[in-house]
Amino acid sequence: MSDTGSVKAALADARRRGVDLLDAQLMLARLLGSTRTRLIAHDEDLLAPEVVARWAVWLERRRAGEPLAYLLGEKEFHGLMLEVTPDVLVPRPETELLVDWALELSSTLGDTPRILDLGTGSGAIALAIKRARPQTRVTATDASRAALAVARRNAERHALDIEWIEAFWWQGLEARRFDLVVANPPYVREGDPALQILGHEPRSALASGGDGLEALRAIVAGIERSLNSGGWLLLEHGFDQAGPVRALMAAAGLEDIRLRRDLAGHPRASGARRSSGPP
Repeated sequence: MSDTGSVKAALADARRRGVDLLDAQLMLARLLGSTRTRLIAHDEDLLAPEVVARWAVWLERRRAGEPLAYLLGEKEFHGLMLEVTPDVLVPRPETELLVDWALELSSTLGDTPRILDLGTGSGAIALAIKRARPQTRVTATDASRAALAVARRNAERHALDIEWIEAFWWQGLEARRFDLVVANPPYVREGDPALQILGHEPRSALASGGDGLEALRAIVAGIERSLNSGGWLLLEHGFDQAGPVRALMAAAGLEDIRLRRDLAGHPRASGARRSSGPP
């Protein structure tokens, strides 16, 4: 029996076209409504013509650099499977560092700390914190209505209670205060070649002015009126932005400035505390 149009042939075609084998297996399993394990065990199975047609389209999209998560429609983050669309960034493993740090601090901020996730996107950070610390009161904002729709669906999927607000950074939050503020804001410099590589993801969630610090400045600038005494600000940033972010935090009067590195050893997140003394 010829294997033309079989699972084996489809995967071989993907390899010839430069698509990673694991990616190809996950894509084809999704198209077939199967699992990767079953796909491998039954690689002689023939594909229906409509699957072959869709497979060709998916291969071209993947070859063109479209993230696997957009094709599959989901991405795992901190133990949560999240819906992901082109309206939001694909959650990165490095951002789990920010969640872990937030969880460490949340246990020191009282029984029901108020936590704010600025620029939530898919809701990844807010949802991961809420799932691990159900007693926290989590608010999440985003300027994109489409992104918030994705985040809300993710919250419903996992039955997690988050307050969602459509807002640009501190807009509409002036009268509110929080014990912990976290953000993975845009921090790529305009003109950075990385923006071409990341061209399938929303540019507004990636680029932040000529030096990449525009969003980070806006967040730090509003922290004095929004962070409770003794509260913490945690920010993800570029590997070469730790120095400028530290300077921003110090200029805002924040104390106990700390740095966390990702698994590759790159400076990835900075945190600082608001003085617990009199304002």
